[in-house]
Amino acid sequence: MKALVFPGQGSQFVGMGKELYDSRKDIKDLMESANEILGFDILSLMFSGTDEDLKRTEVTQPSIFIHSVAALKAVNGLGAEMVAGHSLGEFSALVANGVLSFEDGLQLVSARAKAMQEACDANPSSMAAILGLADEKVEEICASIDGIVVPANYNCPGQLVISGETSAVEKACEKMKEAGAKRALLLPVNGAFHSPLMMSAQEKLAEAIEKTKFRKATIPVYQNITTTAVSDAEEIKKNLIAQLTGPVKWTQSVQNMIKDNASHFIEVGPGKTLQGLIKKINAEVSVSSAV
Repeated sequence: MKALVFPGQGSQFVGMGKELYDSRKDIKDLMESANEILGFDILSLMFSGTDEDLKRTEVTQPSIFIHSVAALKAVNGLGAEMVAGHSLGEFSALVANGVLSFEDGLQLVSARAKAMQEACDANPSSMAAILGLADEKVEEICASIDGIVVPANYNCPGQLVISGETSAVEKACEKMKEAGAKRALLLPVNGAFHSPLMMSAQEKLAEAIEKTKFRKATIPVYQNITTTAVSDAEEIKKNLIAQLTGPVKWTQSVQNMIKDNASHFIEVGPGKTLQGLIKKINAEVSVSSAV
C-alpha cells in the first residue's frame, strides 16, 4: 500500500516551489491564490527571499504548506491509501485526504504560525536534538529536570528532539551526554514547539479550528498525537489542537502505518527529510519523492 507523508518546519529552502509554479497553469493559479489569502506576497519570499526570511515561523509554515499542496496537485494523489504529516505537515495531509480545503488549510497554518511565534516571543525557550540514546532514557532525564523540558519529536530510533525552557533544555543536554548520548545539540530555534509553553498558541489555534469546516476523511490520517488511523472530523480536530503542546510521535506513526500494510512512502513537499527518517525506522520499506 502507498502512503503519502508531508514534511514540517525545517524543510524549507530558497527557490522552493518555483518549478511547480512554472509547470502548470492550475498549480500557478493555486499558488497565486495564497498571496490573496495571506494578504502578503509569500511567493516572492519562497522564490527569491533569503534564508532569514524563510526562517521566520509565520513565513516558514505557510511556505511549506503551499509547496506541499502544489506538489500534491502535480501528482494527483498517486492512489495512496493513507496519509501522515510531521507536525505542520499534518495540515497538508488533511488537504490530501479531503478534510480541509487549500484555502482553509492555509488560513489555519497562518493562524498557527502567528500564534506559535507570539508564544516563542513570550518565553525564553529552545529545543535540542538528542542522538544515540534510548527514548525511555530521554524521557526519564526530562522528567528529572527542574523546569519545563519534554520530549517533542520522536523522529526515528536514536533521534529524539526535546523542547522547553532554555535553562531546563541546557541542563537536560548535560545529563543526556553524561548518560551516553552521542550528541545533545541545541537547535537554532527560538521557541519550544510541542511543549506546555505553546499553551497560549494552542488556545488561539483551537478558536480558529472551531470556525473552520472539517470534512470526513476519504482515507485515514495517522496523527502525530495518537499515531493511529483517524477518519472522523471531530477526532481529527481534537488531535490537531492537542498536537501543539504534545509530542510528534513520528516513529510510532510510521510503525503503525507499516503494521497496517504501508510498504511505499511518498514524501510530498520540500526536501527528503522524512524519507531518511522512515528508512531508519524500517529499512525494508521503499521511499520516494512525489516530484
